[in-house]
Amino acid sequence: EALGCGGHVRQERLRHIEAQLASMWRTLPKNAQGNIERRSLRYVVHRFFNRESALHFRGFEPSRPMNVSGWGGADILSQRVPGFVESALESRHRLQQGFSVGDAAHVIATLEQLTFDSEGAVLEAVYRRQRKPLDASLGRAGLEQVLETYMVHWMLGDDEESIDALLADRSLLEATVPHWQQVAAFAHGQVQALEHKRRATPKAALAEGVARAGHNAFAAKYSFEDAHALVGGITKSFASFWESECSTMKATLVEMDTLGTGRVPLSKFYGNGLDEDWRFGESEAYLRVLGALDETSWRGKQVIIPNYIQAASNCIISSRHYLVCCANDCEALLDEIERAVGAPSAEPAALLAVVANVSSHLSVDAAAPPRLSG
Repeated sequence: EALGCGGHVRQERLRHIEAQLASMWRTLPKNAQGNIERRSLRYVVHRFFNRESALHFRGFEPSRPMNVSGWGGADILSQRVPGFVESALESRHRLQQGFSVGDAAHVIATLEQLTFDSEGAVLEAVYRRQRKPLDASLGRAGLEQVLETYMVHWMLGDDEESIDALLADRSLLEATVPHWQQVAAFAHGQVQALEHKRRATPKAALAEGVARAGHNAFAAKYSFEDAHALVGGITKSFASFWESECSTMKATLVEMDTLGTGRVPLSKFYGNGLDEDWRFGESEAYLRVLGALDETSWRGKQVIIPNYIQAASNCIISSRHYLVCCANDCEALLDEIERAVGAPSAEPAALLAVVANVSSHLSVDAAAPPRLSG
């Protein structure tokens, strides 16, 4: 089982996760046993999901305060997998020995299973709302209706009153949820992708559990398991779908950064927010908690652009267990640097050589060679 969450984790999946962690793992500081501490474990888990699907799990946020034991006091694993926390994360053995890459893979697998279970619970609620039996076979129109309703539940969370009001009034739904027509089209596109998969590789689709016997490209029938697989894909790909909104916000902030420091003066941040953009309204105290406020510069208080973009206040989905946020542009750069360095530390000259040759267009301006200062 996935650390007590009720789902079996295949060894192939664990090996795949470990392979994805390899370059990052080599750059982390380790103890004599070759393991990492809890703070680093939290960092690894956050980076994995942030890179894969821009998911931020509650309890694993980089800005989250640590308690005296080094682990978030109300983290998601403590809430949902107390047996694992007690036997692994908080055990004397782990306190002394640290965490292996296998431990990290198991934590990640646990959170994947938790997400799967959470998606299933919301989907079951949608089926109940529409009086559809879980063993029913749906046509395409019925499945699209399920997915649209699921998106409303997913985006609004536990706000049942608002969910009821929006589902009862299509005009209100389109006026309230930003870009609802595009969101609905995105959900419909998941059905189209499934249909294409069935036509292209029917045996593989059946083996992967996205088709029942008798459900194929010709029958066009869909099970609860099909719907469950589709909402899982929505969770993993929604950040990419929403990227244009994040890019617009980033462009607005970069335009205010006239000095090219990656920071915006706090006064300009609030001035722009009040005059032009609804987003920029977080209080100074909240920006500080988010780790998005630089108070060290002689220029005065400034908002750190990448930290602000990644902040919880800018995440489009806020579920009980995780948030779907803007993609982190730095991940591609970090991964390339980690692969090249392959160690917890490196000489400045070696780092400069790596940075000078990164392939990402988001790297250093070609007209200005990289340099270290300070």
